[in-house]
Amino acid sequence: MRIVYFGSSSFGLPSLETLRRSEHQVVGVFTQPARSAGRHKTPRPTAVADWARTHGVPCAEAADINAAEMREAVAACRADLLVVIAFGQKIGSALIEMHPKGAINVHASLLPKYRGAAPVNWAIINGETESGVSIITLADRMDAGFILGEAAAEISPDETAESLHDRLAELGAPLLLKTVDQIAAGVAVYRTQDEAAVTFAPKLKKSDGNIDWSRPAEEIANRARGLWPWPGAQTDYASGRTSKCTRVTIALARAVAYCGPDRGAFGRLNADMNVICGAGALEIVTIKPAGGDLMAFKDFINGRSTQPGDVFLSIEGSGG
Repeated sequence: MRIVYFGSSSFGLPSLETLRRSEHQVVGVFTQPARSAGRHKTPRPTAVADWARTHGVPCAEAADINAAEMREAVAACRADLLVVIAFGQKIGSALIEMHPKGAINVHASLLPKYRGAAPVNWAIINGETESGVSIITLADRMDAGFILGEAAAEISPDETAESLHDRLAELGAPLLLKTVDQIAAGVAVYRTQDEAAVTFAPKLKKSDGNIDWSRPAEEIANRARGLWPWPGAQTDYASGRTSKCTRVTIALARAVAYCGPDRGAFGRLNADMNVICGAGALEIVTIKPAGGDLMAFKDFINGRSTQPGDVFLSIEGSGG
């Protein structure tokens, strides 16, 4: 089949590469415009635009994919099927209907759980032990289409959103190709989602990363894993020795038991150099100081002469 692809993020690259190597033909790629990034605000193309350029696949940037000129450009590809992965814009019915085999999407959850923009993050934040990918048809409501295929993946105790994102991207590629083959052969099965089981994964805000130390340690540990690398679980470290305050991001931490006498001292380091929380304590594994590199917490401690009684402060507007 002739396939046209809408996508922007790196999540779809394994799928794109798999389609390129298949018997099907990727006849066009559409992506979001380059955006300013870095200290010098240099326009940076999307990961998909870079991939298309490397492989000599026609690629167009679309600020509004539903605009008349973009619809004409998509129609000119004469594709049988539209594949959409992490594109970042709502696809109008006119674009879907111009493809004889319809339009499908690779979504990073086991639908109907975690419909929305950040399924990988919220699965970890909520303490799920399983995630996966779903291949669905595009629908008027977000991620509400028919399910054509699914593949599950275990979430390990130390999994971050970054590592799960990459694993699910690889998991989705062969599942997508299998589904495309089934559509081409006319044997795909379209299964309705259970609306009673729907949950949502809204777009993340920077404030979602603000740690509230009065929350249970397990909840904070899940939030740190689920928000790495962006927006990151953030807190301010206050040194008792120097009185200096440093903004830090906790990338990985584990909940540990704690029943000490200073139960109300949320955010304070106890004698084991764990942070006292609303329930239990947090053992920090890796941490990133503002403007610095990710490091082991023991190296952070040694570099700052950190000691019991030092405190991590909750940031105003905590997402806890």
